[in-house]
Amino acid sequence: MHHSKSIRWKRPVAVLLASLSVAAAAVVLLNREALHIATGSVSRSLCAAAFVSGVDPDRIYAEEQRPLMAGIGWAVRYTVDRPRREVRSSVLGLFPARAVYRPGLGCLVAHGDGAVPEAAGLAAADQPDGFGPALVAPADPALRHALDLAFAEPDPAHPRLTKAVAVLHDGRLIAERYAPGYGPQTPIWVHSVTKSMTQALIGVLVRQGRLRLDQPAPIAAWQAPGDPRRAITVDQLLRMDSGLPFDETEGPVNPATHMWFREPDTAAYAARTPLDHAPGTTWGYSNLGYALLSKLVGDATGGTAVGAERFARDQLFAPLGILHTTIETDAAGTLLGSGFGYATARDLARFGQLYLDDGVAGGRRILPAGWADYSRSRTLDTGYGAGFWTNLRNQGSVPVWDAPWGMPQLPKDMFYARGAFGQYVIIVPSERLVVVRLGLTVQGGGTGIGDAAAAIVAALHGPAPLR
Repeated sequence: MHHSKSIRWKRPVAVLLASLSVAAAAVVLLNREALHIATGSVSRSLCAAAFVSGVDPDRIYAEEQRPLMAGIGWAVRYTVDRPRREVRSSVLGLFPARAVYRPGLGCLVAHGDGAVPEAAGLAAADQPDGFGPALVAPADPALRHALDLAFAEPDPAHPRLTKAVAVLHDGRLIAERYAPGYGPQTPIWVHSVTKSMTQALIGVLVRQGRLRLDQPAPIAAWQAPGDPRRAITVDQLLRMDSGLPFDETEGPVNPATHMWFREPDTAAYAARTPLDHAPGTTWGYSNLGYALLSKLVGDATGGTAVGAERFARDQLFAPLGILHTTIETDAAGTLLGSGFGYATARDLARFGQLYLDDGVAGGRRILPAGWADYSRSRTLDTGYGAGFWTNLRNQGSVPVWDAPWGMPQLPKDMFYARGAFGQYVIIVPSERLVVVRLGLTVQGGGTGIGDAAAAIVAALHGPAPLR
């Protein structure tokens, strides 16, 4: 009797387990791309944390990657191999991904276990920091209060996790603050602030006469007669009105994440993408466009990772005194200029100053005359310029993301570089001001940087006179 009960009990369980196995297999098949992207993201991010930023990879996993993993965080496994300078990750042993550090080039998502191209990398720049070795803490209590605002944590459910703030006024570093474990020499992943660096590299090529803004972008894959993409100009790629699709949508799987984590040649993938709209008619956030701009930089510098990185250093970073900035590349040697730059807050403050000074640094012209005004000139009816966001539109929101265009609490002439999870380089020409904010605001709720920057502007004007 007892025995037959046990058989009756086992049968439904077996059926249930079989159903669960089928369901699990279906989930895995349906989410294969998402799981590959997840492990690629974990490996690359933790490799850069360990070997580029020099911060604790376990902490970066907890603060940045685990919140992005939705329901699979418990199943992600990763190993940081310091002697080999690589990170491997998987989901319960499946969907493996490997990221390898190359000196001076950052981390590379390696497709497979084979040899890594240009593994020797590039020697680091070695010169003293022009802002000096000491931390610049503000003496002015109003400025200190503004930094307090930037580092405040008003909502425990949505931690801001501000890591670095630097304030440059009239070219002078007047205030900076860092979270524990971070400092003036810590390069932080700046996400799409990298697009603004790519825009500057295009500016260098325009100044050198090697590209023109109004010329059709010289992308080999677009040259067939009758290809509508043949008409897309360099300017339209910079402005994101090329007609390529809005490619960074909610959720882990979209053209941008596929390109970054699944494609060894990002520009080739971008060049295969068909248009959603006629060029020049519609704005759409475009990582694909910035992958193609990165390819134009590569084509002008020999087509290797080391060549492109050396060009960025020699023509842009070194003349500004930027010492700790790297733009990572893909396996084909093309800069990941859509979103994989690492920079310190001080380096980004210097980068912002270049735009305040209309492209001149140390008496040397880096960008074409008028390039800063071009950068903040409006695209169609949006709050986007050419490689920078503007403060020219304060109503409505960015399509798809439902995020505000600008910062109404700041002057109208403000423009800014912006990256995921709260990376900002805010440039205010009327105040001769650059404010940099870097952090890991992964879980929504905002960064508060608009209010903090407004408080910095107020502090510069001093207390109101007594009547």
